[in-house]
Amino acid sequence: MTSRATRRVATSRATDLELVAAAQGGDADAFDLLVERYRRFVRSRSRGYFLVGGDRDDLEQEALIGFYKSVRDFRPELQASFRSFAELCINRQLITAIKTATRKKHVPLNQSISFSASRGDDGDDRTDEDFLAAVDAQSDPLEQLVAREEVSATHAVLAANLSDLEVEVLTRYIGGASYDAIAEEVGRHVKAVDNALQRVKRKLSLHLAEQALLDAAC
Repeated sequence: MTSRATRRVATSRATDLELVAAAQGGDADAFDLLVERYRRFVRSRSRGYFLVGGDRDDLEQEALIGFYKSVRDFRPELQASFRSFAELCINRQLITAIKTATRKKHVPLNQSISFSASRGDDGDDRTDEDFLAAVDAQSDPLEQLVAREEVSATHAVLAANLSDLEVEVLTRYIGGASYDAIAEEVGRHVKAVDNALQRVKRKLSLHLAEQALLDAAC
């Protein structure tokens, strides 16, 4: 067993508090495991909410952003439990997203979702630019990828977690192709292209969250 695999096994046996501390220290594996442990919990928090101009996937993405914030901001000496704090952060993120979408329903939803939103809603006047300096505050994850200087590196990391179709669609999207052009080139319907990009967006959001934890630890 490799040292990485051995470490992964050890990490999987860690408590939530140990994983949170490790993730705050820049351990991407610890953050991945927390997401795995809380995936159902995060998804369940988004149920019962309605987002103007959005769908269930958008709500789940917002819930994941809230979960990321709970990992980033949790302080065991101040909060009773991580699970309770995570639920609070997720609910706040969902409510904020709903209010924003309602106020700006004439703006495409994917232009109002950002890891760089103000932290003021969480009782902190600082902004997420402190942690995500390279992320555009008004871009969706796919637009952030296109805008980043390290597109090739980020694309390479994601490629390991994308299907062949998702890689093809993403590559053409980055190249500036329209949905119709992509659909014709890959031999799929436009709806299939849109679905593939939505899946890429969710995976990219998780990647950006992990990268933010690493950047914040530096």
